[in-house]
Amino acid sequence: MIRPGHTGWCARGHRCNLGEHRSAEILVDLPGRARAVLVRVRTAAGREHAEVRVRIALAPTELAARRQLVGLLDDLRHTIARAAIAAKPRSRRATP
Repeated sequence: MIRPGHTGWCARGHRCNLGEHRSAEILVDLPGRARAVLVRVRTAAGREHAEVRVRIALAPTELAARRQLVGLLDDLRHTIARAAIAAKPRSRRATP
């Protein structure tokens, strides 16, 4: 059962709305190159998520920028798949 009210990691205040609880932002900043922002979210239904925003400087030429984007999308696909597998509940095996 989910307890009503804020969680221990909840940032409270204006960050919580529509029944959601949201953590403070966790920043990874490489000035001039990239920035990532991660927020932990618990929905009104009790499901927890990681919300991630990423901003990455692209190369000045079109071909190089496209190559960066292809690599980024491939890396994101692997990251999301790995996180989804880790979140999947393991089945319990019966002991003989």
